[in-house]
Amino acid sequence: MNAHSKTIEPSRRDLVVGATLVGGALVVGCSPADLLSAGAKTEIGAFGPFIKIAADGAVTVISKHIEFGQGNHAGLSAIVAEELDADWSRVLVEQAPANAKLYANLGMGAQGTGGSSAISNSWEQLRKAGAGARAMFVQAAADKWNVPAAEITVRDSVLSHKSGKSAGFGDLLADAARVKPPESPVLKDPKSFTLIGTSRVRRKDSLAKSTGQARFTMDIQEPDMLVAMVAHAPAFGAKVKSFDDTAARKVPGVVEVYQIPTGVAVVANTTWAAQKGRDALKVEWDNAKVERRSSDQIMAEFQAAGAGKGPKGLKWVPFDSKGDASNADGETFEATYDFPYLAHATMEPMNAVARVKGNSVSMSFGSQIPTIDQLNAAKIVGTLPGAVKIETLFAGGSFGRRGNFQSDYSAECVHIAKKVGKGRPVKLVWTREDDMRAGYFRPITHHNVRITLDKDGYPAVWRHRVVTQTLMKGSPMPQKGDLDATAVEGALGSPYLKATPIVDAQLALPDVGVPVLWWRSVGATHTAYVMEHTIDQLARRAGKDPTEYRRTLYTRAGAKRHLAVMDLAIAKAGPAPAGVSRGLAVHESFGSVVAQIADVDLSGAEPRVRRVVTAIDCGTAIAPDQVAAQMEGGTCYGLSAALYGEVTLKDGAVQQTNFDGYRVLRMNESPTVETYILPSGAAPSGVGEPGTPVIGPAVANALLGAGEPATYRLPFVRSV
Repeated sequence: MNAHSKTIEPSRRDLVVGATLVGGALVVGCSPADLLSAGAKTEIGAFGPFIKIAADGAVTVISKHIEFGQGNHAGLSAIVAEELDADWSRVLVEQAPANAKLYANLGMGAQGTGGSSAISNSWEQLRKAGAGARAMFVQAAADKWNVPAAEITVRDSVLSHKSGKSAGFGDLLADAARVKPPESPVLKDPKSFTLIGTSRVRRKDSLAKSTGQARFTMDIQEPDMLVAMVAHAPAFGAKVKSFDDTAARKVPGVVEVYQIPTGVAVVANTTWAAQKGRDALKVEWDNAKVERRSSDQIMAEFQAAGAGKGPKGLKWVPFDSKGDASNADGETFEATYDFPYLAHATMEPMNAVARVKGNSVSMSFGSQIPTIDQLNAAKIVGTLPGAVKIETLFAGGSFGRRGNFQSDYSAECVHIAKKVGKGRPVKLVWTREDDMRAGYFRPITHHNVRITLDKDGYPAVWRHRVVTQTLMKGSPMPQKGDLDATAVEGALGSPYLKATPIVDAQLALPDVGVPVLWWRSVGATHTAYVMEHTIDQLARRAGKDPTEYRRTLYTRAGAKRHLAVMDLAIAKAGPAPAGVSRGLAVHESFGSVVAQIADVDLSGAEPRVRRVVTAIDCGTAIAPDQVAAQMEGGTCYGLSAALYGEVTLKDGAVQQTNFDGYRVLRMNESPTVETYILPSGAAPSGVGEPGTPVIGPAVANALLGAGEPATYRLPFVRSV
């Protein structure tokens, strides 16, 4: 610890709060951050929790958000560097420790990365951190040189005065650290930005990842470390009834076999021994509470519910309602849409390292929501949530998978490490098959739409029923009312519903024993498709150009951002080349509006998307190149799901085990993706997810334009 830092130690109050939390009660007068960070020890430097400056002047930005491929470390560090006027070439990024009080996501109330919020929720916070540190250096220089602070300029970590005096951050570090940080630092006028919004903002992790220096969970090798694998239930809801580990213990390298809440764990000296030992296990499962329905059966029940045919007692919650839809009169359009279960299919399957000694826990892994992972680990060993130390590493993708309320895979690791004890490190490894069959899924969803049209062919009455599983089951986060907004985001607040005089839109959430979770772009994964493909069909039925049809509705709804990105995409796309059919879709999610134009080649046995033109309004684009990269990745991820993605159940068991059965888009199948960013002075909004939901309906609309029938069930290409 240096002379200008302090350590936040657990207080007696922390102990009371933490013990109460583990016991399941709340303490009056304590914020969620107090409760969830109880027991944490975190060193804070003179420049606050987000900035460290070395003796040589190098600046390290402490990121509260995980980097799992989306590139947010570049944008987060650029925000600080811009306000600090730091030398961008000497700015580093370090992952923050787990501490909800210091590093909470301001939209979640807990430390976590998700909802395309890393940049948007950190924007003002990090600007103030950078501006505050800059003010401290300026004041230090002013005092040392005996000149007015207003006469000092800062550029690339060097402070200068018109008298010719100058000094770097390293030279003034000790003096600046003694300056009291300003309570309300003055932020730059965005017009004076020299880094934000330029091509200079590039990823900080590319070299480390290219040379193998970046640390992922599988890279961890520690003395005396054990490797564990878990035999999971073959069907959801099954529990271990009994097991025979005789053969497993005979496998060379197997150390121990343990029963844990989610199955039977084999602990060994090597990954291979753990896997062979697991294969040798004989487990009898208690199937009393197993989900036995096939995916087709579940979908049939959802379809019946959407048509108003049961089940009895199913609760419907309105998500948009205005006017009286009971006496709708006029020409009608009716359609139903079905969406399958989807796997997250991250390139790196789930894994974690844990060490448990008594009630002391430390973990190393790609933690998406450290606060929840701390809380679940604390409950297992009976300690304070903040006392669970988490080293957050790089992760090979998530798309929502690594952040769930149960902390499934990391909790498994803690259970095993607790049984091993003595602080001995245990690395839990999930195979691709584990990840595909024992994980979480984007839920099956059914939409039932009935629209009454006015004399000009525009919606006069919009009746909408959505049937899906809730993503909020078991959530420790309080909800407002009965509506699970994540299930209908994208339809909720749609400009098409705003432009329709009468709306009756409702959501039902039947209980199904299949574990589900947010999947990249969450509710928009299906709502964007339904809204955009429906609008194209309505336009063609009315004999109108789909672009102009949208323009009328956007104008009625006051959706200026939708109009702007649509016009930008159309302008950049130019005339459609021969041999392709062109489709348009526009959708808002996570605060950003995206328009996509897809050129689709239908000459082969399967649709082939050749080119995608993307226009996005994401507020201030901190790292334009990274915005483009996210649009490319999101588009390919969404296209992969729309073309091929489907998880099927037979008698409650997942049929797909790997990429041979769960087909994904290959590099040679990927389209050219062009990205154009609408200039904006607004605060940044989401980028990681908004590109994913738009490509599916753009392709469907291209097929429609080629004379193909409307597509009411995804994927376009059935893989099984």
